[in-house]
Amino acid sequence: MESNSTDTETGDKCDINGDCSPTPHKDTASFNHSKNIDDISTPSELKFDEDFEFEDPDVTEKRNELERCLKNPDLINLEQWQNFAKSKAGLIADEYRRQIWPLLVGVTIEEMTDPPSLDDLSKHSEYHQVVMDVNRSLKRFPPGIPYEQRVALQDQLTVLILRVIMKYPHLKYYQGYHDVAITLLLVCGDKASFPLLCRLSYGPGAPLAPFMQTTLQPTQHLLNYMFPVIRRADDRLADCLDKAGVGTMFALPWYLTWFGHSLNRYADVVRLYDYFLCAPPLFPVYVTAALVLHRAPAVLQCDCDMAMMHCLLSRLPDDLPFEDILVTAKKLYEENDPSDLEAEVKALEKREEEQRKLDQERMKRRQAGRVAPRGGPRRWFASLPAALRRPAGRRACLALTAALFAIYVYYRPELFRNHEDSAEL
Repeated sequence: MESNSTDTETGDKCDINGDCSPTPHKDTASFNHSKNIDDISTPSELKFDEDFEFEDPDVTEKRNELERCLKNPDLINLEQWQNFAKSKAGLIADEYRRQIWPLLVGVTIEEMTDPPSLDDLSKHSEYHQVVMDVNRSLKRFPPGIPYEQRVALQDQLTVLILRVIMKYPHLKYYQGYHDVAITLLLVCGDKASFPLLCRLSYGPGAPLAPFMQTTLQPTQHLLNYMFPVIRRADDRLADCLDKAGVGTMFALPWYLTWFGHSLNRYADVVRLYDYFLCAPPLFPVYVTAALVLHRAPAVLQCDCDMAMMHCLLSRLPDDLPFEDILVTAKKLYEENDPSDLEAEVKALEKREEEQRKLDQERMKRRQAGRVAPRGGPRRWFASLPAALRRPAGRRACLALTAALFAIYVYYRPELFRNHEDSAEL
């Protein structure tokens, strides 16, 4: 199975409830470059046009009930707001989410202060990286938005992110954080989104805190809970994933951005956020497991090849039934408490570590005894792994290589610009 523990540092520790130990003695100016999470060169383009001629009568009734409750919100307790957010259709519309999302995480009106200007924050060490990521997020803005309004939203997004990492300097900004921030900003505005994003990033049970450590290890550990959940639900599917060695990398953008980076439909993104804002910190991993289980027929029909399996799983269809997937995830969570999975996750990570050591030893022996192939092209071709001798395997390998190169160019464009500038000189 593909290794999911590329970072070997042990300074970051996060438990299954999202509690992370601060690292104040670390270099607070360091940037978490290892968290380049996407395996495609551009984010998904959101579709905002969600006008339906017909609305489910149950949803209409729920809409009317929400409006009645919002007229006297002080009379509604937290559990009632959570029931609205988790039940069918979630909070339905952004006009309701704008008022209810802050309530779900305990944000008060006193915390909704005016943001500083962008000029006041431009000296921060991560300013330029944040601006680069924000500029890449243009497809996450509503289509047809006037230029002036788009620029204003980009500036607000940059300010929002910088305010959080300046307030909590031990937290490390990661690429993908802006996908969460833009969703909060579009729904709640610049005043409410700041304390809301702070709640998600820092404190007991903060769901984004594991992603904001100095290494990716805490995130990888939590994402590994997906496999025991899948195996308990569908042993054949789990065997297929294990045999292909696909690992968890296909799901990393989903987890780091709460699916905000990978889904095309804005309605799907905010529906998931409705639920995640009042769910346990590890619940998105259970949604990931439920989504993979939903796609089991396609996975089982796919060639048992890591590259092809990764491509299949990482591309999410537009017609996923997220209401059903959320119901399945809730059932999986109730039947598989995270504390009951710890032994299986540790065993999985132990096997991965042992396999990684074997691979390293095998590589060392090959490097030490490497000789030029003899016997001409046929002998050289026969020395390739069996998977690469098959046409489908070679095509998949070529596609994966091209994708990885595209990722590298996407995240390190300055290297190529510098090369072009030198050539012109």
